[in-house]
Amino acid sequence: MKRFVAAAAVSLLVLSACGESSSPAVPGATSPQSDVLAKAPVATAAEILPGSTMEKIKQRGELLVGGSLDAPLLSQQNPATGEVEGFDAQMGKALAKYILGEPKVKIVNSASETREALLANGTVDVVFQTYTITEERAKQVAFAGPYYTSGLTIAVKKGTTGITKPEDLNGKKVLAGANTPAIPAIKKLAPQAEIITFGSDPECIQALKQDRGVAYVQDETILIADAKKDPSIEIVTKPFTTDPYGIGLKHGDDQAKKFVNDWLKKMQDAGVWQEIWKTSIGTVVTGDAPAPPQIGSVPGS
Repeated sequence: MKRFVAAAAVSLLVLSACGESSSPAVPGATSPQSDVLAKAPVATAAEILPGSTMEKIKQRGELLVGGSLDAPLLSQQNPATGEVEGFDAQMGKALAKYILGEPKVKIVNSASETREALLANGTVDVVFQTYTITEERAKQVAFAGPYYTSGLTIAVKKGTTGITKPEDLNGKKVLAGANTPAIPAIKKLAPQAEIITFGSDPECIQALKQDRGVAYVQDETILIADAKKDPSIEIVTKPFTTDPYGIGLKHGDDQAKKFVNDWLKKMQDAGVWQEIWKTSIGTVVTGDAPAPPQIGSVPGS
């Protein structure tokens, strides 16, 4: 397991009532994230097929992305600039640039239990939100990728004892995000645990600090950022699952899936994927960027 080093995460911004962000840029401002996007590829005119989802997005002039505004390192709104930053956010902007020629996106704040509906009804074009590919989910959405691999781990309030492995959760109240892979994992490894669910990571962290559950099972990347930001939280296990993240698309749109997979391959080959990792997740994880997962390598992708 890689060694982690401390890094400050920006404070959470209170979400707006509409739950959307168009990621406005500050005039004249530059950042490592914008520098990376300058290197991202752009599709040729021939690759935007007539009548395709991609042509409709280009005509609209922005990419509608289902994502988060409060996930450190992944997709979080910077209160100083208004920009949504992080690995997932940058990947969404890079896809927008590939289609539109510029990284123009609107991020629609979505919860884990609403992603399928947002894709099905056309509220969003794609979902970048630590969206683990499963065969069950693939019955409702199409998944491009995988584009990243992580795994579940366990966080507790600092000083909590007796939890060093998933099986130790038996007989305890355990927190998890609604409609996340944490739920079946807990049921499998700790069938006597009482699972309490919430719709977002901040809600789960708050519940943990309020002793509404003794442990919180979540993706390692998210918990690393939470623990760095809040020293009252600590991670007590190594990842005990392998979770491939997919890019959610409307079910049955094979043309869009191929287009996005082709874009992802170009991102990896050009090293842009790796640079996005370094300016986000790589700010708290030592070492070089990991090898990207093989596209189409897991059931459901």
